[in-house]
Amino acid sequence: MQNNPFLFWLKNARCVALPQSMLPAWVAICLAYSSPDFSWILAILAVLGVAFGHLGINLWDDYFDYKKDHQAIRNRLKNSGIRSRTAKCNYLISNEASLRQLFFAASFCCFAALSIGIIIFAQRGAFILIISGVTALLGFCYSAPPFRFSYHGLGELIIGLVFGPLLMSGVYYAACGNLSPQLLFLSIPIGLLVANIVYTHSAIDFEADKALNKKTLAILLRQKNAVIFVSFLLNVLPFLLIGLGIFLKIISIYYAFVFVIFFGAIYLFWIIWQFQNGQREKIRPKWWMGPMENWQKIEAEGIDWFMIRWYLARNLLVFFCLIIVIASLL
Repeated sequence: MQNNPFLFWLKNARCVALPQSMLPAWVAICLAYSSPDFSWILAILAVLGVAFGHLGINLWDDYFDYKKDHQAIRNRLKNSGIRSRTAKCNYLISNEASLRQLFFAASFCCFAALSIGIIIFAQRGAFILIISGVTALLGFCYSAPPFRFSYHGLGELIIGLVFGPLLMSGVYYAACGNLSPQLLFLSIPIGLLVANIVYTHSAIDFEADKALNKKTLAILLRQKNAVIFVSFLLNVLPFLLIGLGIFLKIISIYYAFVFVIFFGAIYLFWIIWQFQNGQREKIRPKWWMGPMENWQKIEAEGIDWFMIRWYLARNLLVFFCLIIVIASLL
Protein backbone atom coordinates (compact mmCIF):
# COMPACT_ATOMS: atom_id res chain seq x y z
CA MET A 1 0.00 0.00 0.00
CA GLN A 2 1.19 3.54 -0.74
CA ASN A 3 2.41 5.91 1.99
CA ASN A 4 -0.87 7.83 1.94
CA PRO A 5 -3.71 5.35 2.65
CA PHE A 6 -6.38 7.99 2.05
CA LEU A 7 -5.20 8.73 -1.50
CA PHE A 8 -4.63 5.02 -2.14
CA TRP A 9 -8.22 4.08 -1.30
CA LEU A 10 -9.66 7.20 -2.92
CA LYS A 11 -8.04 6.20 -6.19
CA ASN A 12 -9.09 2.55 -5.92
CA ALA A 13 -12.64 3.57 -5.03
CA ARG A 14 -12.68 5.10 -8.53
CA CYS A 15 -13.04 8.69 -7.43
CA VAL A 16 -12.88 9.54 -11.14
CA ALA A 17 -16.51 8.38 -11.26
CA LEU A 18 -17.65 10.78 -8.50
CA PRO A 19 -19.17 13.24 -11.02
CA GLN A 20 -21.86 10.59 -11.56
CA SER A 21 -23.11 11.28 -8.03
CA MET A 22 -21.74 14.73 -7.16
CA LEU A 23 -23.26 16.54 -10.14
CA PRO A 24 -26.82 15.21 -9.59
CA ALA A 25 -26.41 16.07 -5.90
CA TRP A 26 -25.40 19.67 -6.66
CA VAL A 27 -28.23 20.00 -9.16
CA ALA A 28 -30.63 19.00 -6.38
CA ILE A 29 -29.11 21.61 -4.06
CA CYS A 30 -29.43 24.37 -6.65
CA LEU A 31 -33.06 23.44 -7.23
CA ALA A 32 -33.73 23.47 -3.47
CA TYR A 33 -31.91 26.75 -2.84
CA SER A 34 -34.99 28.97 -3.26
CA SER A 35 -36.96 27.07 -0.60
CA PRO A 36 -37.54 29.01 2.64
CA ASP A 37 -36.36 26.05 4.72
CA PHE A 38 -33.08 25.61 2.80
CA SER A 39 -30.05 24.73 4.96
CA TRP A 40 -26.50 24.95 3.62
CA ILE A 41 -25.20 22.82 6.49
CA LEU A 42 -27.58 19.94 5.78
CA ALA A 43 -27.04 20.33 2.03
CA ILE A 44 -23.25 20.01 2.38
CA LEU A 45 -23.65 17.07 4.76
CA ALA A 46 -25.90 15.36 2.21
CA VAL A 47 -23.28 15.80 -0.52
CA LEU A 48 -20.59 14.34 1.75
CA GLY A 49 -22.87 11.42 2.58
CA VAL A 50 -23.47 10.77 -1.11
CA ALA A 51 -19.71 10.88 -1.82
CA PHE A 52 -18.89 8.39 0.95
CA GLY A 53 -21.76 6.15 -0.12
CA HIS A 54 -20.67 6.19 -3.77
CA LEU A 55 -17.04 5.38 -2.92
CA GLY A 56 -18.16 2.63 -0.57
CA ILE A 57 -20.40 1.05 -3.21
CA ASN A 58 -17.52 1.10 -5.71
CA LEU A 59 -15.25 -0.67 -3.22
CA TRP A 60 -17.93 -3.27 -2.47
CA ASP A 61 -18.28 -3.81 -6.21
CA ASP A 62 -14.54 -4.61 -6.36
CA TYR A 63 -14.83 -6.83 -3.29
CA PHE A 64 -17.59 -9.06 -4.63
CA ASP A 65 -16.27 -9.11 -8.20
CA TYR A 66 -12.80 -10.11 -7.03
CA LYS A 67 -14.22 -12.90 -4.89
CA LYS A 68 -15.66 -14.35 -8.08
CA ASP A 69 -12.16 -14.16 -9.65
CA HIS A 70 -13.41 -12.34 -12.70
CA GLN A 71 -10.30 -10.25 -13.11
CA ALA A 72 -8.19 -13.32 -13.84
CA ILE A 73 -10.70 -14.31 -16.52
CA ARG A 74 -10.54 -10.80 -18.05
CA ASN A 75 -6.76 -11.05 -18.29
CA ARG A 76 -7.00 -14.39 -20.05
CA LEU A 77 -9.59 -12.91 -22.41
CA LYS A 78 -7.29 -10.03 -23.27
CA ASN A 79 -4.45 -12.41 -24.02
CA SER A 80 -6.72 -14.39 -26.34
CA GLY A 81 -7.70 -11.28 -28.27
CA ILE A 82 -11.08 -10.30 -26.83
CA ARG A 83 -11.24 -6.59 -26.12
CA SER A 84 -11.87 -5.73 -22.47
CA ARG A 85 -10.61 -3.32 -19.84
CA THR A 86 -8.19 -4.70 -17.26
CA ALA A 87 -7.81 -1.81 -14.80
CA LYS A 88 -10.26 -3.03 -12.19
CA CYS A 89 -8.93 -4.64 -8.98
CA ASN A 90 -5.28 -4.25 -10.01
CA TYR A 91 -4.40 -3.21 -6.48
CA LEU A 92 -5.59 -6.61 -5.25
CA ILE A 93 -3.91 -8.57 -8.03
CA SER A 94 -0.60 -6.76 -7.36
CA ASN A 95 -0.96 -7.44 -3.60
CA GLU A 96 -0.87 -3.73 -2.76
CA ALA A 97 -3.90 -4.44 -0.59
CA SER A 98 -5.62 -7.55 0.71
CA LEU A 99 -9.25 -8.52 0.43
CA ARG A 100 -9.55 -7.98 4.19
CA GLN A 101 -8.24 -4.41 3.89
CA LEU A 102 -10.68 -3.79 1.06
CA PHE A 103 -13.52 -5.04 3.29
CA PHE A 104 -12.61 -2.56 6.04
CA ALA A 105 -12.15 0.35 3.59
CA ALA A 106 -15.58 -0.27 2.06
CA SER A 107 -17.13 -0.63 5.51
CA PHE A 108 -15.56 2.64 6.67
CA CYS A 109 -17.01 4.57 3.72
CA CYS A 110 -20.47 3.14 4.32
CA PHE A 111 -20.25 3.82 8.07
CA ALA A 112 -19.33 7.45 7.34
CA ALA A 113 -22.32 7.77 4.98
CA LEU A 114 -24.60 6.19 7.58
CA SER A 115 -23.39 8.54 10.33
CA ILE A 116 -24.09 11.58 8.16
CA GLY A 117 -27.53 10.17 7.33
CA ILE A 118 -28.36 9.89 11.04
CA ILE A 119 -27.42 13.55 11.60
CA ILE A 120 -29.70 14.65 8.73
CA PHE A 121 -32.47 12.34 10.00
CA ALA A 122 -32.39 14.15 13.35
CA GLN A 123 -33.20 17.39 11.52
CA ARG A 124 -35.46 16.26 8.67
CA GLY A 125 -37.23 13.16 9.93
CA ALA A 126 -37.88 9.58 8.83
CA PHE A 127 -38.13 10.21 5.08
CA ILE A 128 -34.36 10.63 4.92
CA LEU A 129 -33.79 7.22 6.50
CA ILE A 130 -36.26 5.59 4.14
CA ILE A 131 -34.88 7.02 0.91
CA SER A 132 -31.21 6.68 1.94
CA GLY A 133 -31.85 3.13 3.13
CA VAL A 134 -33.46 2.10 -0.17
CA THR A 135 -30.66 3.81 -2.12
CA ALA A 136 -27.95 2.12 -0.05
CA LEU A 137 -29.57 -1.30 -0.34
CA LEU A 138 -29.93 -1.07 -4.12
CA GLY A 139 -26.36 0.21 -4.46
CA PHE A 140 -24.91 -2.54 -2.26
CA CYS A 141 -26.87 -5.26 -4.04
CA TYR A 142 -25.62 -4.01 -7.42
CA SER A 143 -22.89 -6.67 -7.21
CA ALA A 144 -23.45 -8.27 -3.78
CA PRO A 145 -25.24 -11.61 -3.36
CA PRO A 146 -27.93 -12.78 -3.34
CA PHE A 147 -29.37 -10.29 -5.84
CA ARG A 148 -26.29 -9.22 -7.88
CA PHE A 149 -28.38 -6.87 -10.02
CA SER A 150 -25.46 -6.13 -12.34
CA TYR A 151 -25.21 -9.85 -13.19
CA HIS A 152 -28.87 -10.14 -14.16
CA GLY A 153 -29.29 -7.30 -16.63
CA LEU A 154 -30.61 -4.83 -14.06
CA GLY A 155 -27.43 -2.85 -13.47
CA GLU A 156 -28.31 0.08 -15.75
CA LEU A 157 -31.81 0.35 -14.28
CA ILE A 158 -30.49 0.32 -10.71
CA ILE A 159 -27.74 2.86 -11.46
CA GLY A 160 -30.18 5.20 -13.20
CA LEU A 161 -32.66 4.97 -10.33
CA VAL A 162 -30.04 5.35 -7.58
CA PHE A 163 -28.08 8.25 -9.09
CA GLY A 164 -31.14 9.98 -10.52
CA PRO A 165 -34.50 10.14 -8.72
CA LEU A 166 -33.45 8.51 -5.43
CA LEU A 167 -30.18 10.41 -4.88
CA MET A 168 -31.57 13.75 -6.02
CA SER A 169 -34.76 13.39 -3.98
CA GLY A 170 -32.73 12.55 -0.89
CA VAL A 171 -30.34 15.48 -1.26
CA TYR A 172 -33.16 17.88 -2.13
CA TYR A 173 -35.17 16.79 0.91
CA ALA A 174 -32.13 17.03 3.18
CA ALA A 175 -31.48 20.56 1.93
CA CYS A 176 -34.99 21.98 2.27
CA GLY A 177 -37.32 19.41 3.89
CA ASN A 178 -39.72 18.88 0.97
CA LEU A 179 -39.97 17.68 -2.63
CA SER A 180 -41.08 19.39 -5.84
CA PRO A 181 -42.49 18.29 -9.22
CA GLN A 182 -39.63 20.16 -10.92
CA LEU A 183 -37.02 18.13 -9.02
CA LEU A 184 -38.72 14.83 -9.76
CA PHE A 185 -39.08 15.71 -13.46
CA LEU A 186 -35.42 16.77 -13.90
CA SER A 187 -34.05 13.79 -11.98
CA ILE A 188 -35.30 11.31 -14.59
CA PRO A 189 -33.25 12.68 -17.53
CA ILE A 190 -30.19 12.90 -15.28
CA GLY A 191 -30.72 9.32 -14.12
CA LEU A 192 -30.95 8.20 -17.75
CA LEU A 193 -27.63 9.89 -18.57
CA VAL A 194 -25.95 8.21 -15.59
CA ALA A 195 -27.38 4.87 -16.75
CA ASN A 196 -26.03 5.68 -20.21
CA ILE A 197 -22.48 5.71 -18.84
CA VAL A 198 -22.89 2.16 -17.52
CA TYR A 199 -24.72 1.01 -20.64
CA THR A 200 -22.02 2.46 -22.91
CA HIS A 201 -19.52 0.38 -20.93
CA SER A 202 -21.51 -2.82 -21.34
CA ALA A 203 -22.31 -2.19 -25.02
CA ILE A 204 -18.61 -2.02 -25.93
CA ASP A 205 -17.50 -4.66 -23.41
CA PHE A 206 -20.07 -7.11 -24.74
CA GLU A 207 -17.76 -10.03 -25.56
CA ALA A 208 -15.87 -9.91 -22.27
CA ASP A 209 -19.05 -9.71 -20.17
CA LYS A 210 -20.58 -12.56 -22.15
CA ALA A 211 -17.56 -14.78 -21.49
CA LEU A 212 -17.77 -13.89 -17.80
CA ASN A 213 -21.44 -14.87 -17.76
CA LYS A 214 -22.20 -11.36 -16.52
CA LYS A 215 -25.70 -10.67 -17.81
CA THR A 216 -25.67 -6.95 -18.50
CA LEU A 217 -28.59 -5.31 -20.29
CA ALA A 218 -26.63 -5.47 -23.55
CA ILE A 219 -26.15 -9.24 -23.09
CA LEU A 220 -29.84 -9.77 -22.38
CA LEU A 221 -30.82 -7.83 -25.49
CA ARG A 222 -28.71 -10.27 -27.56
CA GLN A 223 -29.46 -8.72 -30.93
CA LYS A 224 -27.11 -6.03 -32.23
CA ASN A 225 -29.96 -3.83 -33.40
CA ALA A 226 -31.61 -3.97 -29.99
CA VAL A 227 -28.35 -2.94 -28.28
CA ILE A 228 -28.04 0.00 -30.67
CA PHE A 229 -31.69 1.02 -30.18
CA VAL A 230 -31.35 1.19 -26.39
CA SER A 231 -28.24 3.34 -26.82
CA PHE A 232 -30.33 5.65 -28.99
CA LEU A 233 -33.03 5.88 -26.32
CA LEU A 234 -30.59 6.60 -23.48
CA ASN A 235 -28.88 9.33 -25.48
CA VAL A 236 -31.98 11.01 -26.91
CA LEU A 237 -34.74 10.49 -24.32
CA PRO A 238 -33.25 12.87 -21.69
CA PHE A 239 -33.50 15.75 -24.17
CA LEU A 240 -37.02 14.78 -25.25
CA LEU A 241 -38.11 14.77 -21.60
CA ILE A 242 -36.69 18.25 -21.10
CA GLY A 243 -38.60 19.42 -24.15
CA LEU A 244 -41.77 17.80 -22.82
CA GLY A 245 -41.31 19.42 -19.41
CA ILE A 246 -40.93 22.84 -21.00
CA PHE A 247 -44.00 22.26 -23.19
CA LEU A 248 -46.08 21.24 -20.14
CA LYS A 249 -44.69 24.25 -18.21
CA ILE A 250 -43.36 21.99 -15.44
CA ILE A 251 -39.84 23.39 -15.88
CA SER A 252 -38.48 26.72 -17.09
CA ILE A 253 -37.76 27.53 -20.73
CA TYR A 254 -34.16 28.17 -19.67
CA TYR A 255 -33.60 24.42 -19.44
CA ALA A 256 -33.79 24.31 -23.25
CA PHE A 257 -30.11 25.31 -23.21
CA VAL A 258 -29.32 21.60 -22.72
CA PHE A 259 -29.97 21.16 -26.45
CA VAL A 260 -26.60 22.84 -27.03
CA ILE A 261 -25.01 19.45 -26.26
CA PHE A 262 -27.56 17.36 -28.17
CA PHE A 263 -25.08 16.84 -31.03
CA GLY A 264 -22.69 15.17 -28.56
CA ALA A 265 -25.42 12.68 -27.61
CA ILE A 266 -26.11 11.89 -31.27
CA TYR A 267 -22.39 11.48 -31.92
CA LEU A 268 -22.02 9.06 -29.00
CA PHE A 269 -24.89 7.00 -30.38
CA TRP A 270 -23.19 7.05 -33.80
CA ILE A 271 -19.84 5.73 -32.54
CA ILE A 272 -21.65 3.05 -30.50
CA TRP A 273 -23.40 2.07 -33.75
CA GLN A 274 -20.03 1.95 -35.49
CA PHE A 275 -18.53 -0.26 -32.79
CA GLN A 276 -21.48 -2.67 -32.83
CA ASN A 277 -21.16 -2.94 -36.61
CA GLY A 278 -17.48 -3.80 -36.49
CA GLN A 279 -16.09 -0.45 -37.57
CA ARG A 280 -12.85 0.13 -35.64
CA GLU A 281 -11.52 3.35 -37.14
CA LYS A 282 -9.49 5.40 -34.68
CA ILE A 283 -11.39 8.29 -33.07
CA ARG A 284 -9.47 11.22 -31.67
CA PRO A 285 -10.80 13.62 -29.03
CA LYS A 286 -12.32 16.89 -30.25
CA TRP A 287 -12.60 20.09 -28.20
CA TRP A 288 -16.40 19.84 -28.01
CA MET A 289 -16.23 16.36 -26.46
CA GLY A 290 -14.96 17.79 -23.18
CA PRO A 291 -12.00 16.76 -21.01
CA MET A 292 -10.37 13.39 -21.60
CA GLU A 293 -7.65 13.02 -19.01
CA ASN A 294 -4.33 11.21 -19.57
CA TRP A 295 -5.12 10.60 -23.23
CA GLN A 296 -1.55 9.83 -24.27
CA LYS A 297 -1.29 7.19 -21.55
CA ILE A 298 -4.65 5.76 -22.57
CA GLU A 299 -3.51 5.47 -26.18
CA ALA A 300 -0.25 3.83 -25.08
CA GLU A 301 -2.23 1.24 -23.09
CA GLY A 302 -4.40 0.51 -26.13
CA ILE A 303 -7.75 1.25 -24.48
CA ASP A 304 -8.54 4.47 -26.36
CA TRP A 305 -11.29 2.59 -28.27
CA PHE A 306 -13.06 2.11 -24.93
CA MET A 307 -12.22 5.32 -23.10
CA ILE A 308 -13.27 7.81 -25.79
CA ARG A 309 -16.80 6.41 -25.68
CA TRP A 310 -16.82 6.22 -21.88
CA TYR A 311 -15.43 9.76 -21.54
CA LEU A 312 -18.02 11.12 -23.96
CA ALA A 313 -20.86 9.46 -22.04
CA ARG A 314 -19.49 10.89 -18.79
CA ASN A 315 -19.00 14.35 -20.25
CA LEU A 316 -22.56 14.45 -21.55
CA LEU A 317 -23.74 14.00 -17.96
CA VAL A 318 -21.32 16.67 -16.75
CA PHE A 319 -22.39 19.25 -19.34
CA PHE A 320 -26.07 18.44 -18.92
CA CYS A 321 -25.92 18.92 -15.14
CA LEU A 322 -23.88 22.13 -15.38
CA ILE A 323 -26.41 23.61 -17.79
CA ILE A 324 -29.27 22.59 -15.47
CA VAL A 325 -27.48 24.26 -12.55
CA ILE A 326 -27.01 27.51 -14.49
CA ALA A 327 -30.59 27.45 -15.77
CA SER A 328 -31.96 26.89 -12.26
CA LEU A 329 -30.29 30.10 -11.07
CA LEU A 330 -31.69 32.28 -13.89
